[in-house]
Amino acid sequence: MYNSKPLNTDLPSSRQLLRSTIIAFIVAVVLLVTVVLPSEYAIDPTGIGRMLGLTEMGEIKGQLAEEAAADAARDAAAAAAGAPVSSAATSASPAAPAAAPAVDATQWRDQMQVVLAPGEGAEVKLAMTAGQKANFTWTAQGGVVNFDTHGDGGTGGESTSYEKGRGVAADEGVLEAAFNGSHGWFWRNRSEATVTITLRTAGDYAQIKRVM
Repeated sequence: MYNSKPLNTDLPSSRQLLRSTIIAFIVAVVLLVTVVLPSEYAIDPTGIGRMLGLTEMGEIKGQLAEEAAADAARDAAAAAAGAPVSSAATSASPAAPAAAPAVDATQWRDQMQVVLAPGEGAEVKLAMTAGQKANFTWTAQGGVVNFDTHGDGGTGGESTSYEKGRGVAADEGVLEAAFNGSHGWFWRNRSEATVTITLRTAGDYAQIKRVM
């Protein structure tokens, strides 16, 4: 049996190879702009990443990276000073939220519990329009948590952070939506014990939903 050599007509021409290379390059660029940048770095020049929920994923990854870097810096500083390293993050002393009006226990519209294992994060959002206000209070049982009260998902791709804290056991106030979209809380349990967060809300919002 003889091995036959391919004919020149069976091989792709230089023009075909160039065309395939250009198409592959264009596809790679499109994926980079619409998928990779939003999901990894929260960079969304086209707005498609926000529509698909990828930009929020990138924002969360950025928050986790910031938390990890801050924890590493805190531990290094404590070690250099000869102080014991705490397993829970210390408070970042964020700006005080607006005082929450007195709300009777029977007036809370919704209550939700979120259980966080060590290292786990969760996010709860309210669907709100610009200017709407929601009273809230949340407490962490079993430990302290890092949190970021923020909003995103506006029609123009807006996003904002209202308040951040580290090593916090509770928070309350009034959340006022800066734009139409989803507004709420992201919690991260950096301790070595399971933490249960109880969130109570009331006021102007269409719905409350846990998104992660």
